[in-house]
Amino acid sequence: MATADKFQQMGIDETRLEAAWQLLDSEVEQGGIPGGTVLVLRRGMTAMHAAGYSLIDGQTRISATSDTVYDCASLTKVVVTLPLILQLVVQGKLAHGDKVSAYFPAFSANGKGEVTVRQLLTHTSGMAAHRDFYSHGLAPDDIMAAICAEPLVCEPATKVVYSCLGYIVLGRLVSRLLGMTLDKAAETCLFRPLGMFNSCFNPPEPWKPRIAATEYDPELGTFRWGRVHDENAFALGGVSGNAGLFSTAADLASYAAIWLDRSGSMFSRAAVEAAVCNDTAHLGGAARGLGWVLHGDPMDASGDLFSPRSFGHTGFTGTSLWIDPARDLAVILLTNRVHFGRDKSIAGLRARMHNAIAASLTD
Repeated sequence: MATADKFQQMGIDETRLEAAWQLLDSEVEQGGIPGGTVLVLRRGMTAMHAAGYSLIDGQTRISATSDTVYDCASLTKVVVTLPLILQLVVQGKLAHGDKVSAYFPAFSANGKGEVTVRQLLTHTSGMAAHRDFYSHGLAPDDIMAAICAEPLVCEPATKVVYSCLGYIVLGRLVSRLLGMTLDKAAETCLFRPLGMFNSCFNPPEPWKPRIAATEYDPELGTFRWGRVHDENAFALGGVSGNAGLFSTAADLASYAAIWLDRSGSMFSRAAVEAAVCNDTAHLGGAARGLGWVLHGDPMDASGDLFSPRSFGHTGFTGTSLWIDPARDLAVILLTNRVHFGRDKSIAGLRARMHNAIAASLTD
């Protein structure tokens, strides 16, 4: 719990921030979500609030806390895959304009020979959004082979098609160039250097009481709990460039600090600036950087009061990370909204939460 003195140092009105916390409480009370954690990072300091439950299973209820570990779903794309790609670029081992087929010759099948790493990062490769590989009993290498054989759904660089397939390929590219599995690369190059000791793929069994359970799985006869929610990521052994990260709000704040220039130089300032430049302004109102959703994109979840320099990403399980460098602000919202079914939405909660937090700033 932050003190009044700390709120003053952060440049935050405590009463208005309390109104933001109450939005999470209300969403839980109304049954929209079982629980969640929200964290505000500003001036290198954090304030957090947790509400509700990480698991509701009959009579069993586990309270959500500031230390609850969440299945981050597609936040994996920008918290693991993107920074590892940027590190490779900074090290001179990769360039955004490289053809993916230069590293995976089979990827050139069905017109994909000219697709670049940049296009995978910005979701402009023309690859399909999703395919069901998980229900066919395919091994990870077979899934990669199937993706390489996929046809395009549109010409590259003509449209934004948010593609999990592209990020699966990027995850494999990281593994190839670093000579280690993606989870090992994340641990070695990201989690350990940043002190993210509550972040991993395939969390160990002792973590389970701290993990927020996601969706009820009829085949399992119980909730997916400590097992990645994304089906293709699960088929890939729980380790994928598109999903699979489990983390806490505090750990994600350590990562967000890089993008606010508060945590040393994991990669160069030039790499950061390139990642948040709008690569898709010519594509009918889309605003996509490398990985990131930028202000004004149709998928922008920042609300009404974040600055035009803001950027972020969401995760299907009910997670989001939004960063506003103009206000030295990052907001992390972690929920397990699929716990009550995939039809539940927190889009309204995200926008209201971001608005309330932005309105709490005093300078």
